[in-house]
Amino acid sequence: MRVTTRAIVLSSLKYGDTSVIVKAFTESDGLKTYLLKGIMGSRKGKLKVAYFQPLMQLEIVAIHRNKGTMERLQEVKSIYAYQTLHTNVTKNAVAFFLSEMLGNSIYEEEKNEGLFSFLEAAFQWLDTHDQIANFHLYFLLEITKYFGFYPEITTGRSAYFDLQDGRFIPRPGLNPMLTGDELDHFTALLGINFDAIHTIRMGKEERQALLQKIVLYFELHLHGFRKPRSLAVLNEVFN
Repeated sequence: MRVTTRAIVLSSLKYGDTSVIVKAFTESDGLKTYLLKGIMGSRKGKLKVAYFQPLMQLEIVAIHRNKGTMERLQEVKSIYAYQTLHTNVTKNAVAFFLSEMLGNSIYEEEKNEGLFSFLEAAFQWLDTHDQIANFHLYFLLEITKYFGFYPEITTGRSAYFDLQDGRFIPRPGLNPMLTGDELDHFTALLGINFDAIHTIRMGKEERQALLQKIVLYFELHLHGFRKPRSLAVLNEVFN
């Protein structure tokens, strides 16, 4: 079936000498994988490698067979021209990290318009703002709403947060948990918006420690999740 849809690039991997495998989250069908044959060996083709950097926002025309195999791209155009995302060293590291987190978290070829709209708006916000030190922390917590394990906050907040159960508890248990300053920073990220993330004051060690716990939160709740290799690079950049 021929489909015209918006898409956000999650990853691109060289395949053979001239081809590329691209994973993208599409508005129409969720996660899709495309084999772009000969793209690296052609100067005249419509599909250029530059379109497939992490988090690029595109409009694509594709052939979707929806059989769990690699699909075919026919046309591509950029629908949002990033100004700083791929040129600012810190933002570029954040982009690589978040694209890897999304690639390790989204498995289904299933439409999710709410998640797609959130991703579009979030990455445009990142592109146009400078105070971004807490962006990735807030972003990761927000997308758990779409994955089904956003922290349970309706019962109130206590001295501990159980990462396995995803809820606040009054006494420590056997599961991995948050408490103290780490919990305070975690709690401060809940229920705010992107424009308020700069108001949460954290040192770099505190931010790294909380990020490790949030990544663990994903590991505990998503079957088959792999810790991103770009996490170490991100920590180095923020150092």
